[in-house]
Amino acid sequence: MAGNIELLNSVLAQARAENRAALVGYLPAGFPTVDGGVRAMTEMLDGGCDIVEVGLPHSDPVLDGPVIQTADDIALRGGVKIVDVIRTVREVHAATGAPVLCMTYWNPVDRYGVERFAADLAEAGGAGCILPDLPVEESEVWRKAAEQHGLATVFVVAPSSRDDRLAKITAAGSGFVYAASLMGVTGTRESVGREAQELVVRTRATTDLPVCVGLGVSTPEQAAEVAQFADGVIVGSAFVKRLLAADGDLEAGLTALRTLAGELAEGVRNRS
Repeated sequence: MAGNIELLNSVLAQARAENRAALVGYLPAGFPTVDGGVRAMTEMLDGGCDIVEVGLPHSDPVLDGPVIQTADDIALRGGVKIVDVIRTVREVHAATGAPVLCMTYWNPVDRYGVERFAADLAEAGGAGCILPDLPVEESEVWRKAAEQHGLATVFVVAPSSRDDRLAKITAAGSGFVYAASLMGVTGTRESVGREAQELVVRTRATTDLPVCVGLGVSTPEQAAEVAQFADGVIVGSAFVKRLLAADGDLEAGLTALRTLAGELAEGVRNRS
C-alpha cells in the first residue's frame, strides 16, 4: 500500500487556494495513553487542524522543550512502542481521512529498520516523516524507501541555515519544509519573531515546496501573525499543555484540545 504524500500535497494546496495557512497540530503517541492519544489527535483534526504530526516519544528529544519532554516521559513510562506509534497513525487517519505524519528522531527508525518503518508507516496510511536530526547527506537510504512507499520526507531548517545549505536541504525534501522559527527547543513563547519571516523568505527562494513554521506558536494571535507569511502553522507544545492541564481528566482535556484547534484555525484564516 502506498503512503499518502499526495493527500498531504492536496491539503496544503487547498489551504493555499483558500488564501490561508494550513494548521498542523502535534502530539506524541501514547500520551496520555495510546488510546487517549488517538482520541486527542482525532479531536484536534475535527476541531480545525488540517494535518497532524504523531510524535515518536524519545528518551533524549534534543529539539523538544520541557513540555513535550514531559509528555514523552509519560508515554515512555506507559510502555509506548513503535508499533503503537504506527497504530496511532492508522487509527487517526482512518477516523478523519486527514494527512498524518510521524515526527521522529533518526535512531528509532534506524533500529527498527528503514525499509520496514517506511513500509509500515505507508501501510497505516501515513503521509510521511519529519526527521529533525537526520542530516541530508546521510538521508539517501531513507529518502529512497520513502519515495518507494509514497511518503514525504520533511526536513527542518533553522535561522542559522546558510542559503547554500537551505538549497541543499530543500532539494532533498518533499511534502513541505519545516521552518524552525528560532534557535532553540520547542515551547510556547511570547512572540514568534522576525527571524521566522526572514527564514521563510530565504527558504522560498530555494524551493516551490510549502514552508510551514513551528516552534513557539501557541495562541490564535501568533497563528494569525505567522499565517501572514507561511504556508502552514505548526503547533505542538500548546496542545500538550492543554492535555497536561486537564490533570488526568481525559474528557476535559479532549474538549480543551478541540477548543484550541478551533481558535487556532480561526487564526490561520485571519490573513489581511
